[in-house]
Amino acid sequence: MQVSHTATLEQLPGLVAEYASAAGLHQTVFFAVDLQEKVLRQVTGRGADAGEGGLELRVDGTLPGLAYQRVDLVTEPSAPTGPGLRRWWAPVTDGVERLGVLRADTDGDDEGTREALRALASMVALLLLSKRSFSDSYARLVRTAPMNVAAEMQWNLTPPPAFAGHNTTIGAVSEPAYEIGGDAFDYAVTGTTLHLAVFDAMGHDATAGLTANVTVAACRNARRQGADLAEASRLAEKMLIEQFGTGRYATGVLASLDMATGQLSWVNRGHPLPVLVRTGRWSSQLRCPPAGPMGTDLGLPITVCHEQLQPGDRVVLYTDGITEARDTGGHQFGLGRFVDFILREHSGRLTLHETLRRLVHAVLEHHAGRLDDDATVLLVEWRGGHQGDLTP
Repeated sequence: MQVSHTATLEQLPGLVAEYASAAGLHQTVFFAVDLQEKVLRQVTGRGADAGEGGLELRVDGTLPGLAYQRVDLVTEPSAPTGPGLRRWWAPVTDGVERLGVLRADTDGDDEGTREALRALASMVALLLLSKRSFSDSYARLVRTAPMNVAAEMQWNLTPPPAFAGHNTTIGAVSEPAYEIGGDAFDYAVTGTTLHLAVFDAMGHDATAGLTANVTVAACRNARRQGADLAEASRLAEKMLIEQFGTGRYATGVLASLDMATGQLSWVNRGHPLPVLVRTGRWSSQLRCPPAGPMGTDLGLPITVCHEQLQPGDRVVLYTDGITEARDTGGHQFGLGRFVDFILREHSGRLTLHETLRRLVHAVLEHHAGRLDDDATVLLVEWRGGHQGDLTP
């Protein structure tokens, strides 16, 4: 860790291999997952993306992909580098955010070896996090296609796609990853309060991205000055009107969760209703009288609604690009299929984040791999006192 403070991303593969070898972990290499969580790309430290000459492995259908999906160690019977060695694949995670996987060969298969692998994977996660915010190489490595300007703005705006703490787990995803325009999600923690939001700005162009950026920034600014949910959305609307008149607007749901008690509060600014999934068996929409979209200046009353969550409840905020995705026959993915997918995958005891990954891939497959509208999901699970269950 000390040596890494003045290292670049390109220097990490050599550092990791050197220090891992001293701990009995040989031929160590690590991989970063792409934005859509489809492939794992080796970080070699060479080339414009720091991955020149490295391997590219699929998340689906491979042993390293299995380690990534299960968030657990996966071993091969033997390593090609020498007799008696065992090859391991370990998930590289920060909390519940999955960054990639690590590969190492070891002499043993005892608990000490497994602990060393987990510790190294945790260290690699911290090293990657410390470099990615200023590394264009990292940004290139995790992209598999050119990105438009609106998507560039959105990815720089949003928080990480995963979080765990205070009995709560969050997962988020947006598609199309490289052409997203007006969708945005946001979350932040203040003490034991979790702030949540999903926005859908009018249009699919760079101006839609600007509209979403202004909306998120205005809500954050209001929140950080102590504004409640209704006031934050009111101030966001004021800012949009100042910047765009009434020619641009954004729908959204702004919410807050007391992570100590499970009390959920939210306001609806003309957006699809949140969905509550309880006990992994049934779901319902959380209804709240809608105010107009932010930026339309309709003057409708803003109502704050409340719901008491139970341990294990999942709350889903989403944009209509998820439910309105159509197949070649014109059939929508639909709210029913959306909710059924979450219920089915939840019952399979997948992590929240793996559920989201599979959901978005199912939506893309339904729409022949290309969406006509942005699609964003923000999924929150409240454990209610089971902090130890947050990570696999």
